[in-house]
Amino acid sequence: MNSPLAVVALVGRMVVLFALLMLVPLAFALVQRDAAQRAFLVGTGVTLVAGALMSLATRRFRRELQARDGFVLVGLTWLLLPAFGAVPLLLALPGLSVTDAYFEAMSGFTATGATVLAGLDDLPLSVNVWRCFMMLVGGLGIIVLAVAILPLLGVGGTQLFKAETPGPMKDNKLTPRIAETARGLWTVYFIVSVLCFFAYRAAGMGWADAFMHMCSTMGLGGFSSHDLSFGYWNSPAIEAVAIFFMLISGVSFALYFVAWRQRSLRVLWRDVEVRAYVLAVGGSIALIAGYLLAHGVYDDGLAALRHTAFHVVSLATTTGYASHDYAQWPLFAPLLMILLGCFATCAGSTGGGIKMVRMLLLLKQSHRELVRIVHPSVVNPVVIGGNAVSPRVLQSVIAYMMVYGATLVALTMLLLFSGLEPVTAFTAVIACVNNIGPGLGEVGPAVNYGALNDFQTWVCTFGMLLGRLELLAVLVLFTPQFWRS
Repeated sequence: MNSPLAVVALVGRMVVLFALLMLVPLAFALVQRDAAQRAFLVGTGVTLVAGALMSLATRRFRRELQARDGFVLVGLTWLLLPAFGAVPLLLALPGLSVTDAYFEAMSGFTATGATVLAGLDDLPLSVNVWRCFMMLVGGLGIIVLAVAILPLLGVGGTQLFKAETPGPMKDNKLTPRIAETARGLWTVYFIVSVLCFFAYRAAGMGWADAFMHMCSTMGLGGFSSHDLSFGYWNSPAIEAVAIFFMLISGVSFALYFVAWRQRSLRVLWRDVEVRAYVLAVGGSIALIAGYLLAHGVYDDGLAALRHTAFHVVSLATTTGYASHDYAQWPLFAPLLMILLGCFATCAGSTGGGIKMVRMLLLLKQSHRELVRIVHPSVVNPVVIGGNAVSPRVLQSVIAYMMVYGATLVALTMLLLFSGLEPVTAFTAVIACVNNIGPGLGEVGPAVNYGALNDFQTWVCTFGMLLGRLELLAVLVLFTPQFWRS
Protein backbone atom coordinates (compact mmCIF):
# COMPACT_ATOMS: atom_id res chain seq x y z
CA MET A 1 0.00 0.00 0.00
CA ASN A 2 1.35 3.44 -0.93
CA SER A 3 1.73 6.32 1.52
CA PRO A 4 -1.37 6.64 3.72
CA LEU A 5 -0.88 10.41 3.63
CA ALA A 6 -2.60 10.43 0.25
CA VAL A 7 -5.69 9.09 1.98
CA VAL A 8 -5.36 11.67 4.76
CA ALA A 9 -5.33 14.40 2.11
CA LEU A 10 -8.72 13.27 0.86
CA VAL A 11 -10.07 12.84 4.38
CA GLY A 12 -9.13 16.47 4.96
CA ARG A 13 -11.36 17.50 2.07
CA MET A 14 -14.17 15.38 3.46
CA VAL A 15 -13.81 17.16 6.81
CA VAL A 16 -13.93 20.57 5.10
CA LEU A 17 -17.13 19.52 3.32
CA PHE A 18 -18.55 18.34 6.64
CA ALA A 19 -17.78 21.74 8.19
CA LEU A 20 -19.79 23.43 5.44
CA LEU A 21 -22.72 21.15 6.21
CA MET A 22 -22.67 22.48 9.79
CA LEU A 23 -23.83 25.81 8.36
CA VAL A 24 -27.34 24.35 8.18
CA PRO A 25 -27.86 23.98 11.97
CA LEU A 26 -25.84 27.17 12.48
CA ALA A 27 -28.37 29.05 10.34
CA PHE A 28 -31.22 27.70 12.47
CA ALA A 29 -29.33 28.73 15.63
CA LEU A 30 -28.76 32.26 14.38
CA VAL A 31 -32.33 32.74 13.14
CA GLN A 32 -33.86 31.33 16.33
CA ARG A 33 -31.20 32.96 18.56
CA ASP A 34 -31.08 29.73 20.53
CA ALA A 35 -28.55 28.74 23.18
CA ALA A 36 -26.43 26.67 20.78
CA GLN A 37 -25.24 29.54 18.56
CA ARG A 38 -21.74 29.55 20.04
CA ALA A 39 -21.54 25.76 19.99
CA PHE A 40 -22.11 25.62 16.25
CA LEU A 41 -19.90 28.61 15.52
CA VAL A 42 -17.03 26.95 17.39
CA GLY A 43 -17.84 23.50 16.02
CA THR A 44 -17.89 24.78 12.43
CA GLY A 45 -14.66 26.68 12.93
CA VAL A 46 -12.82 23.78 14.57
CA THR A 47 -13.94 21.33 11.88
CA LEU A 48 -13.09 23.70 9.03
CA VAL A 49 -9.62 24.47 10.38
CA ALA A 50 -8.88 20.81 11.12
CA GLY A 51 -9.93 19.73 7.64
CA ALA A 52 -7.99 22.53 5.96
CA LEU A 53 -4.84 21.71 7.92
CA MET A 54 -5.12 18.01 7.10
CA SER A 55 -5.59 18.78 3.44
CA LEU A 56 -2.83 21.40 3.18
CA ALA A 57 -0.27 19.41 5.16
CA THR A 58 -0.65 16.42 2.86
CA ARG A 59 -1.40 18.11 -0.48
CA ARG A 60 1.85 16.96 -2.12
CA PHE A 61 0.90 13.32 -1.46
CA ARG A 62 -2.30 13.41 -3.52
CA ARG A 63 -2.63 10.63 -6.07
CA GLU A 64 -5.25 8.41 -7.63
CA LEU A 65 -6.89 6.01 -5.21
CA GLN A 66 -6.07 2.34 -5.39
CA ALA A 67 -8.47 -0.47 -4.46
CA ARG A 68 -7.37 -0.75 -0.83
CA ASP A 69 -7.24 3.03 -0.37
CA GLY A 70 -11.00 3.21 -0.77
CA PHE A 71 -11.58 1.06 2.30
CA VAL A 72 -9.09 3.06 4.39
CA LEU A 73 -10.67 6.34 3.31
CA VAL A 74 -14.18 5.13 4.07
CA GLY A 75 -13.14 3.79 7.47
CA LEU A 76 -11.29 6.96 8.46
CA THR A 77 -14.10 9.19 7.22
CA TRP A 78 -16.78 7.34 9.14
CA LEU A 79 -14.65 7.36 12.27
CA LEU A 80 -13.63 11.02 12.14
CA LEU A 81 -16.78 12.77 10.94
CA PRO A 82 -18.90 11.64 13.92
CA ALA A 83 -16.09 12.93 16.17
CA PHE A 84 -16.39 16.38 14.58
CA GLY A 85 -20.19 16.05 14.56
CA ALA A 86 -20.05 15.47 18.31
CA VAL A 87 -18.23 18.77 18.99
CA PRO A 88 -21.35 21.01 18.83
CA LEU A 89 -23.26 18.50 20.96
CA LEU A 90 -20.55 18.59 23.65
CA LEU A 91 -20.51 22.38 23.66
CA ALA A 92 -24.29 22.83 23.56
CA LEU A 93 -25.28 20.18 26.11
CA PRO A 94 -23.52 20.58 29.47
CA GLY A 95 -22.97 17.29 31.23
CA LEU A 96 -22.91 15.22 28.05
CA SER A 97 -19.88 12.92 28.11
CA VAL A 98 -17.50 12.44 25.19
CA THR A 99 -18.68 8.82 24.93
CA ASP A 100 -22.34 9.78 24.72
CA ALA A 101 -21.70 12.67 22.32
CA TYR A 102 -19.76 10.41 19.94
CA PHE A 103 -22.46 7.73 20.23
CA GLU A 104 -25.16 10.27 19.36
CA ALA A 105 -23.21 11.60 16.39
CA MET A 106 -22.38 8.10 15.15
CA SER A 107 -26.03 7.13 15.51
CA GLY A 108 -27.03 10.14 13.45
CA PHE A 109 -24.37 9.74 10.80
CA THR A 110 -25.01 5.99 10.38
CA ALA A 111 -28.78 6.67 10.35
CA THR A 112 -29.29 4.28 13.26
CA GLY A 113 -31.55 6.38 15.47
CA ALA A 114 -30.38 5.09 18.84
CA THR A 115 -30.17 8.00 21.26
CA VAL A 116 -28.77 8.66 24.72
CA LEU A 117 -30.61 11.97 25.06
CA ALA A 118 -33.81 12.63 26.99
CA GLY A 119 -35.81 15.86 27.06
CA LEU A 120 -35.65 16.30 23.29
CA ASP A 121 -38.52 18.80 23.35
CA ASP A 122 -36.41 21.15 25.48
CA LEU A 123 -33.19 20.98 23.45
CA PRO A 124 -32.14 23.98 21.36
CA LEU A 125 -33.74 23.71 17.92
CA SER A 126 -30.37 23.74 16.17
CA VAL A 127 -29.20 20.69 18.15
CA ASN A 128 -32.20 18.66 17.01
CA VAL A 129 -31.72 19.94 13.47
CA TRP A 130 -28.08 18.80 13.51
CA ARG A 131 -28.97 15.35 14.87
CA CYS A 132 -31.52 14.83 12.10
CA PHE A 133 -29.53 16.51 9.33
CA MET A 134 -26.63 14.11 9.90
CA MET A 135 -29.08 11.33 9.05
CA LEU A 136 -30.02 12.93 5.75
CA VAL A 137 -26.35 13.19 4.78
CA GLY A 138 -25.29 9.83 6.16
CA GLY A 139 -28.34 8.03 4.79
CA LEU A 140 -27.13 7.81 1.22
CA GLY A 141 -23.53 8.34 2.21
CA ILE A 142 -21.41 11.42 2.46
CA ILE A 143 -18.81 9.50 0.46
CA VAL A 144 -21.19 9.34 -2.50
CA LEU A 145 -21.88 13.06 -2.00
CA ALA A 146 -18.17 13.79 -2.08
CA VAL A 147 -17.70 11.75 -5.25
CA ALA A 148 -20.61 13.63 -6.79
CA ILE A 149 -19.32 17.15 -6.19
CA LEU A 150 -15.56 16.63 -5.90
CA PRO A 151 -14.39 15.03 -9.16
CA LEU A 152 -10.93 14.63 -7.65
CA LEU A 153 -10.93 10.89 -7.13
CA GLY A 154 -10.47 9.82 -10.75
CA VAL A 155 -10.75 6.12 -11.46
CA GLY A 156 -10.20 5.48 -7.77
CA GLY A 157 -13.62 6.93 -7.15
CA THR A 158 -15.03 3.60 -8.29
CA GLN A 159 -13.20 1.83 -5.48
CA LEU A 160 -14.49 4.36 -2.99
CA PHE A 161 -18.04 4.05 -4.28
CA LYS A 162 -17.91 0.24 -3.98
CA ALA A 163 -16.45 0.39 -0.48
CA GLU A 164 -19.24 2.63 0.80
CA THR A 165 -22.30 1.51 -1.18
CA PRO A 166 -24.40 -1.19 0.54
CA GLY A 167 -25.21 -4.48 -1.12
CA PRO A 168 -23.42 -7.53 -2.52
CA MET A 169 -23.51 -6.64 -6.22
CA LYS A 170 -21.80 -3.27 -6.66
CA ASP A 171 -20.29 -3.60 -10.12
CA ASN A 172 -23.39 -2.51 -12.03
CA LYS A 173 -22.79 0.98 -13.37
CA LEU A 174 -25.75 3.26 -13.96
CA THR A 175 -23.65 5.67 -16.04
CA PRO A 176 -20.18 5.43 -17.60
CA ARG A 177 -18.71 7.87 -15.06
CA ILE A 178 -18.91 7.18 -11.32
CA ALA A 179 -19.23 10.89 -10.47
CA GLU A 180 -22.20 11.15 -12.82
CA THR A 181 -23.77 8.14 -11.12
CA ALA A 182 -23.31 9.69 -7.68
CA ARG A 183 -24.79 13.00 -8.84
CA GLY A 184 -27.76 11.16 -10.29
CA LEU A 185 -28.39 9.29 -7.03
CA TRP A 186 -28.18 12.47 -5.00
CA THR A 187 -30.47 14.31 -7.41
CA VAL A 188 -33.15 11.66 -6.96
CA TYR A 189 -32.54 11.68 -3.20
CA PHE A 190 -32.89 15.47 -3.07
CA ILE A 191 -36.10 15.55 -5.12
CA VAL A 192 -37.81 12.87 -3.00
CA SER A 193 -36.60 14.65 0.16
CA VAL A 194 -38.22 17.90 -0.95
CA LEU A 195 -41.49 16.08 -1.63
CA CYS A 196 -41.31 14.47 1.81
CA PHE A 197 -40.72 17.85 3.46
CA PHE A 198 -43.78 19.45 1.89
CA ALA A 199 -45.91 16.36 2.55
CA TYR A 200 -45.11 16.53 6.27
CA ARG A 201 -45.91 20.24 6.28
CA ALA A 202 -49.23 19.67 4.51
CA ALA A 203 -50.11 16.89 6.98
CA GLY A 204 -49.82 19.24 9.94
CA MET A 205 -46.19 19.51 11.06
CA GLY A 206 -44.56 22.89 11.62
CA TRP A 207 -41.83 23.97 9.21
CA ALA A 208 -38.95 23.04 11.50
CA ASP A 209 -40.43 19.67 12.48
CA ALA A 210 -41.18 18.92 8.83
CA PHE A 211 -37.55 19.58 7.92
CA MET A 212 -36.14 17.50 10.77
CA HIS A 213 -38.44 14.53 10.21
CA MET A 214 -37.88 14.70 6.47
CA CYS A 215 -34.18 14.29 7.21
CA SER A 216 -34.63 11.31 9.52
CA THR A 217 -37.29 9.72 7.29
CA MET A 218 -35.27 9.89 4.08
CA GLY A 219 -32.17 8.66 5.90
CA LEU A 220 -34.28 5.92 7.55
CA GLY A 221 -32.74 7.00 10.82
CA GLY A 222 -35.67 7.74 13.10
CA PHE A 223 -34.40 10.64 15.20
CA SER A 224 -37.19 12.94 16.35
CA SER A 225 -37.36 16.33 17.99
CA HIS A 226 -39.85 14.99 20.55
CA ASP A 227 -39.49 12.39 23.28
CA LEU A 228 -42.82 10.87 22.21
CA SER A 229 -41.62 10.63 18.59
CA PHE A 230 -44.73 10.40 16.37
CA GLY A 231 -46.90 9.94 19.44
CA TYR A 232 -46.45 13.70 19.93
CA TRP A 233 -48.92 14.35 17.10
CA ASN A 234 -51.08 11.21 17.28
CA SER A 235 -52.07 12.01 13.70
CA PRO A 236 -53.07 9.36 11.14
CA ALA A 237 -52.26 11.80 8.33
CA ILE A 238 -48.70 12.42 9.54
CA GLU A 239 -48.18 8.71 10.13
CA ALA A 240 -49.43 7.98 6.60
CA VAL A 241 -46.86 10.40 5.15
CA ALA A 242 -44.14 8.72 7.21
CA ILE A 243 -45.20 5.25 6.07
CA PHE A 244 -45.19 6.27 2.41
CA PHE A 245 -41.75 7.88 2.43
CA MET A 246 -40.20 5.21 4.65
CA LEU A 247 -41.37 2.61 2.16
CA ILE A 248 -39.96 4.66 -0.72
CA SER A 249 -36.62 5.06 1.03
CA GLY A 250 -36.38 1.32 1.59
CA VAL A 251 -36.05 0.78 -2.19
CA SER A 252 -32.80 1.24 -4.10
CA PHE A 253 -32.35 4.82 -5.22
CA ALA A 254 -30.52 3.42 -8.23
CA LEU A 255 -33.85 2.00 -9.40
CA TYR A 256 -35.48 5.40 -9.09
CA PHE A 257 -32.63 6.83 -11.12
CA VAL A 258 -33.22 4.22 -13.84
CA ALA A 259 -36.98 4.77 -13.70
CA TRP A 260 -36.46 8.51 -14.09
CA ARG A 261 -34.18 8.02 -17.11
CA GLN A 262 -36.59 5.56 -18.72
CA ARG A 263 -39.65 7.65 -17.76
CA SER A 264 -41.36 4.50 -16.46
CA LEU A 265 -42.11 3.00 -13.06
CA ARG A 266 -42.30 -0.52 -14.47
CA VAL A 267 -38.63 -1.03 -13.67
CA LEU A 268 -39.52 -0.95 -9.98
CA TRP A 269 -42.03 -3.77 -10.01
CA ARG A 270 -39.94 -5.86 -12.39
CA ASP A 271 -37.20 -5.92 -9.76
CA VAL A 272 -37.40 -9.16 -7.77
CA GLU A 273 -35.92 -7.55 -4.66
CA VAL A 274 -38.59 -4.83 -4.61
CA ARG A 275 -41.36 -7.39 -4.96
CA ALA A 276 -39.94 -9.45 -2.09
CA TYR A 277 -39.61 -6.28 0.01
CA VAL A 278 -43.24 -5.28 -0.55
CA LEU A 279 -44.45 -8.84 0.09
CA ALA A 280 -42.45 -9.16 3.32
CA VAL A 281 -43.64 -5.83 4.71
CA GLY A 282 -47.25 -6.22 3.57
CA GLY A 283 -47.51 -9.79 4.81
CA SER A 284 -46.03 -8.85 8.19
CA ILE A 285 -48.51 -5.99 8.60
CA ALA A 286 -51.44 -8.34 7.99
CA LEU A 287 -50.01 -11.03 10.27
CA ILE A 288 -49.20 -8.74 13.21
CA ALA A 289 -52.47 -6.77 12.93
CA GLY A 290 -54.43 -10.04 13.07
CA TYR A 291 -52.26 -11.27 15.93
CA LEU A 292 -52.87 -8.11 17.99
CA LEU A 293 -56.61 -8.30 17.36
CA ALA A 294 -56.67 -11.97 18.38
CA HIS A 295 -54.83 -11.15 21.64
CA GLY A 296 -57.15 -8.25 22.49
CA VAL A 297 -54.48 -5.53 22.22
CA TYR A 298 -56.90 -3.60 19.99
CA ASP A 299 -60.65 -3.99 19.67
CA ASP A 300 -60.94 -1.98 16.47
CA GLY A 301 -59.53 -3.40 13.24
CA LEU A 302 -58.68 0.02 11.79
CA ALA A 303 -56.77 1.01 14.91
CA ALA A 304 -54.85 -2.26 14.84
CA LEU A 305 -54.03 -1.78 11.16
CA ARG A 306 -52.96 1.85 11.66
CA HIS A 307 -50.55 1.19 14.52
CA THR A 308 -49.28 -2.08 13.08
CA ALA A 309 -48.58 -0.58 9.66
CA PHE A 310 -46.68 2.35 11.13
CA HIS A 311 -44.46 0.28 13.41
CA VAL A 312 -43.88 -2.59 10.98
CA VAL A 313 -42.78 -0.19 8.25
CA SER A 314 -40.73 1.81 10.75
CA LEU A 315 -38.74 -1.18 12.01
CA ALA A 316 -38.63 -3.13 8.75
CA THR A 317 -37.03 -0.13 7.04
CA THR A 318 -34.66 0.32 10.03
CA THR A 319 -36.08 3.78 10.75
CA GLY A 320 -37.11 3.28 14.36
CA TYR A 321 -39.93 5.80 14.77
CA ALA A 322 -42.59 4.97 17.34
CA SER A 323 -46.07 6.29 18.04
CA HIS A 324 -46.76 3.86 20.90
CA ASP A 325 -44.67 1.65 23.15
CA TYR A 326 -44.85 -1.46 21.01
CA ALA A 327 -42.62 -3.24 23.53
CA GLN A 328 -45.82 -3.70 25.54
CA TRP A 329 -47.34 -5.80 22.76
CA PRO A 330 -47.11 -9.61 23.03
CA LEU A 331 -43.44 -10.50 22.50
CA PHE A 332 -43.96 -12.15 19.10
CA ALA A 333 -44.93 -8.84 17.47
CA PRO A 334 -41.91 -6.66 18.43
CA LEU A 335 -39.49 -9.54 17.84
CA LEU A 336 -40.86 -10.13 14.35
CA MET A 337 -40.59 -6.42 13.56
CA ILE A 338 -36.97 -6.33 14.73
CA LEU A 339 -36.27 -9.46 12.66
CA LEU A 340 -37.68 -7.70 9.60
CA GLY A 341 -35.24 -4.87 10.19
CA CYS A 342 -32.40 -7.35 9.76
CA PHE A 343 -33.11 -8.01 6.08
CA ALA A 344 -36.17 -6.29 4.60
CA THR A 345 -34.73 -3.19 2.90
CA CYS A 346 -33.25 -3.26 -0.59
CA ALA A 347 -29.58 -2.89 -1.47
CA GLY A 348 -28.91 0.68 -2.57
CA SER A 349 -31.54 2.11 -0.19
CA THR A 350 -30.78 4.16 2.89
CA GLY A 351 -31.81 1.29 5.15
CA GLY A 352 -29.59 -0.99 7.21
CA GLY A 353 -29.51 -4.73 7.72
CA ILE A 354 -28.20 -7.48 5.45
CA LYS A 355 -30.52 -6.39 2.59
CA MET A 356 -33.30 -8.35 0.93
CA VAL A 357 -31.15 -9.42 -2.03
CA ARG A 358 -28.79 -11.31 0.28
CA MET A 359 -31.72 -13.06 1.92
CA LEU A 360 -33.06 -14.05 -1.51
CA LEU A 361 -29.66 -15.36 -2.57
CA LEU A 362 -29.33 -17.39 0.63
CA LEU A 363 -32.79 -18.92 0.17
CA LYS A 364 -32.06 -19.77 -3.46
CA GLN A 365 -28.67 -21.22 -2.60
CA SER A 366 -30.27 -23.34 0.15
CA HIS A 367 -32.87 -24.62 -2.31
CA ARG A 368 -30.10 -25.36 -4.80
CA GLU A 369 -28.25 -27.51 -2.27
CA LEU A 370 -31.44 -29.40 -1.40
CA VAL A 371 -31.98 -30.16 -5.10
CA ARG A 372 -28.37 -31.35 -5.37
CA ILE A 373 -28.97 -33.89 -2.60
CA VAL A 374 -31.69 -35.51 -4.70
CA HIS A 375 -30.06 -34.89 -8.13
CA PRO A 376 -26.28 -34.62 -7.63
CA SER A 377 -25.51 -34.07 -11.33
CA VAL A 378 -28.19 -31.50 -12.14
CA VAL A 379 -27.13 -28.10 -13.47
CA ASN A 380 -29.09 -25.70 -11.33
CA PRO A 381 -27.56 -22.22 -11.18
CA VAL A 382 -28.84 -19.59 -8.77
CA VAL A 383 -30.88 -17.13 -10.80
CA ILE A 384 -32.18 -13.77 -9.63
CA GLY A 385 -33.97 -11.29 -11.82
CA GLY A 386 -33.51 -13.57 -14.82
CA ASN A 387 -29.71 -13.55 -14.49
CA ALA A 388 -27.46 -16.31 -13.19
CA VAL A 389 -25.53 -15.23 -10.11
CA SER A 390 -21.79 -15.78 -10.27
CA PRO A 391 -20.11 -18.13 -7.77
CA ARG A 392 -18.00 -15.19 -6.58
CA VAL A 393 -21.09 -13.26 -5.49
CA LEU A 394 -22.55 -16.32 -3.76
CA GLN A 395 -19.29 -16.94 -1.93
CA SER A 396 -19.21 -13.29 -0.88
CA VAL A 397 -22.77 -13.48 0.45
CA ILE A 398 -22.08 -16.67 2.40
CA ALA A 399 -18.90 -15.18 3.85
CA TYR A 400 -20.80 -12.03 4.75
CA MET A 401 -23.49 -13.97 6.56
CA MET A 402 -20.91 -15.98 8.52
CA VAL A 403 -19.21 -12.76 9.62
CA TYR A 404 -22.61 -11.19 10.34
CA GLY A 405 -23.62 -14.05 12.63
CA ALA A 406 -20.26 -14.12 14.37
CA THR A 407 -20.43 -10.34 14.91
CA LEU A 408 -23.87 -10.54 16.52
CA VAL A 409 -22.72 -13.31 18.85
CA ALA A 410 -19.44 -11.60 19.77
CA LEU A 411 -20.97 -8.19 20.53
CA THR A 412 -23.86 -9.77 22.46
CA MET A 413 -21.38 -11.74 24.57
CA LEU A 414 -19.44 -8.54 25.29
CA LEU A 415 -22.62 -6.84 26.53
CA LEU A 416 -23.55 -9.88 28.62
CA PHE A 417 -20.01 -9.90 30.05
CA SER A 418 -20.51 -6.25 31.05
CA GLY A 419 -23.57 -7.20 33.11
CA LEU A 420 -26.39 -6.25 30.74
CA GLU A 421 -29.46 -8.47 30.92
CA PRO A 422 -29.97 -10.85 27.95
CA VAL A 423 -32.97 -9.30 26.17
CA THR A 424 -31.45 -5.83 26.30
CA ALA A 425 -28.01 -7.10 25.23
CA PHE A 426 -29.23 -9.14 22.28
CA THR A 427 -31.72 -6.60 20.93
CA ALA A 428 -29.29 -3.70 21.42
CA VAL A 429 -26.74 -5.49 19.25
CA ILE A 430 -29.37 -6.42 16.65
CA ALA A 431 -30.65 -2.82 16.62
CA CYS A 432 -27.19 -1.25 16.32
CA VAL A 433 -25.58 -3.61 13.81
CA ASN A 434 -28.67 -3.42 11.60
CA ASN A 435 -29.02 0.36 12.20
CA ILE A 436 -32.58 -0.05 13.48
CA GLY A 437 -32.26 2.14 16.61
CA PRO A 438 -34.55 1.01 19.45
CA GLY A 439 -34.39 -2.53 20.79
CA LEU A 440 -36.25 -4.05 23.71
CA GLY A 441 -35.75 -4.08 27.45
CA GLU A 442 -33.64 -1.19 28.72
CA VAL A 443 -33.21 0.16 25.16
CA GLY A 444 -36.85 -0.13 24.11
CA PRO A 445 -38.92 2.52 22.29
CA ALA A 446 -40.12 4.13 25.53
CA VAL A 447 -36.57 4.55 26.88
CA ASN A 448 -33.13 5.04 25.29
CA TYR A 449 -29.48 4.02 25.43
CA GLY A 450 -28.65 6.52 28.16
CA ALA A 451 -28.76 3.81 30.84
CA LEU A 452 -25.76 1.97 29.33
CA ASN A 453 -22.32 2.44 30.83
CA ASP A 454 -19.38 3.70 28.77
CA PHE A 455 -18.12 0.24 27.81
CA GLN A 456 -21.56 -0.86 26.64
CA THR A 457 -22.02 2.38 24.74
CA TRP A 458 -18.72 1.90 22.87
CA VAL A 459 -19.69 -1.67 21.96
CA CYS A 460 -22.95 -0.38 20.48
CA THR A 461 -21.10 2.46 18.72
CA PHE A 462 -18.76 -0.03 17.06
CA GLY A 463 -21.78 -2.12 16.07
CA MET A 464 -23.35 0.87 14.32
CA LEU A 465 -20.18 1.53 12.35
CA LEU A 466 -19.86 -2.12 11.35
CA GLY A 467 -23.47 -2.25 10.23
CA ARG A 468 -23.41 0.96 8.21
CA LEU A 469 -20.29 -0.10 6.30
CA GLU A 470 -21.54 -3.67 5.95
CA LEU A 471 -19.02 -5.38 8.23
CA LEU A 472 -16.45 -6.56 5.71
CA ALA A 473 -15.44 -3.05 4.65
CA VAL A 474 -14.40 -2.38 8.27
CA LEU A 475 -13.16 -5.80 9.35
CA VAL A 476 -10.87 -6.13 6.33
CA LEU A 477 -8.80 -3.31 7.84
CA PHE A 478 -7.93 -5.60 10.77
CA THR A 479 -6.40 -8.32 8.60
CA PRO A 480 -2.58 -8.45 8.23
CA GLN A 481 -2.92 -9.24 4.53
CA PHE A 482 -4.59 -5.90 3.89
CA TRP A 483 -1.53 -3.94 5.02
CA ARG A 484 1.07 -6.02 3.19
CA SER A 485 2.57 -4.50 0.07
